[in-house]
Amino acid sequence: MNFTEYKSGYWIKQYNYKSFQPALINSSWVWSDPKINTLLEEATRQLGELNAFTYILPDVDLFIRMHVIKEANTSSRIEGTQTNMDEALMKKEDINPEKRDDWQEVHNYIAALNFSVKELENFPLSNRLIRKTHQTLLSGVRGEHKMPGDFRISQNWIGGSNISDAIFIPPHPAEVHNLMGDLEKFLHNDEINVPHLIKIALAHYQFETIHPFLDGNGRIGRLLITLYLVSAGLLKKPSLYLSDFFEKHKASYYNALMHVRTTSDIGHWIKFFLNAVIDTSKKGKNTFSKILELKNEIHEQIITFGKKAETAQRLVNYLYTQPFINLAEVVNELKISKQSANQLIGDFVTRNILLEVTGFQRNRVFYFKKYYQLFSI
Repeated sequence: MNFTEYKSGYWIKQYNYKSFQPALINSSWVWSDPKINTLLEEATRQLGELNAFTYILPDVDLFIRMHVIKEANTSSRIEGTQTNMDEALMKKEDINPEKRDDWQEVHNYIAALNFSVKELENFPLSNRLIRKTHQTLLSGVRGEHKMPGDFRISQNWIGGSNISDAIFIPPHPAEVHNLMGDLEKFLHNDEINVPHLIKIALAHYQFETIHPFLDGNGRIGRLLITLYLVSAGLLKKPSLYLSDFFEKHKASYYNALMHVRTTSDIGHWIKFFLNAVIDTSKKGKNTFSKILELKNEIHEQIITFGKKAETAQRLVNYLYTQPFINLAEVVNELKISKQSANQLIGDFVTRNILLEVTGFQRNRVFYFKKYYQLFSI
């Protein structure tokens, strides 16, 4: 299929609305636009350099957790949740009751992402895995009544107060299983020569157009990108997340998807997607580079702890996964006395590793400012 000959689909008259029936995508794809070639080359290079950091950065899994939390928070925020990054790092009981539903949605995304990445170690990326991930995403939150883990059997829509003034109405539910089956075959079709970044760009567009679930399609569709890159071997660890780029260019993101449906200009979407990979990979490399610098800086400070250096290093490792802490957490995590934990925190504050944020004399919270700021921009 040549991009210039692609027809995105057609509108089908239903009872009192028209749904969009997208064309199947399980075929070879070619293009003649040299700009796509240039962007594809740059995106592949940048992604490879980002992936290299996961090989050279010691204890990389400590830092991947923060990437996951940021992705969960950003992807959920695109869908309307109001949780900030610092709140996402707190415990549920420390969140204002009126914001706990949003907090739970973010943490469901974290659980869904971690579950799906773990499953990839033993099972291929499939509709079965996508449905199980969706079930984790919606369990116990506001969308739990919207068929978690199952493709929809009723019509949904995007935008508008109801189906009559919707911006976009995806395919009729009777078509969902066939369309998702075609998408799954496309992801695993080794007989077609399509570069992985082009393939997942097409797959993401197709998934969002099918909108196979009643809720959570945006989050699952964005997660699908990372899962595919890991399963295809382009990423050793789940270190690339495009939600931050999509949120910052939210209108352009939605317009680029809709532009394909209305004009069949799939090349426009491909270029937008590749630019997102380039930009996000560059920022990811910069973050990892600064983590390395900070890690070396902190290591030099840890040496000055003398006999307490081993315990101090354990606290630092914990801070890399949880930059907001209190006294009780340090006691429980390090298995040390309250007095020792208090002294250790005091040493970290004196060395400007930790900063107290509440201003209270009791129930104080400290945070690893230099590290947290790498992910909060």
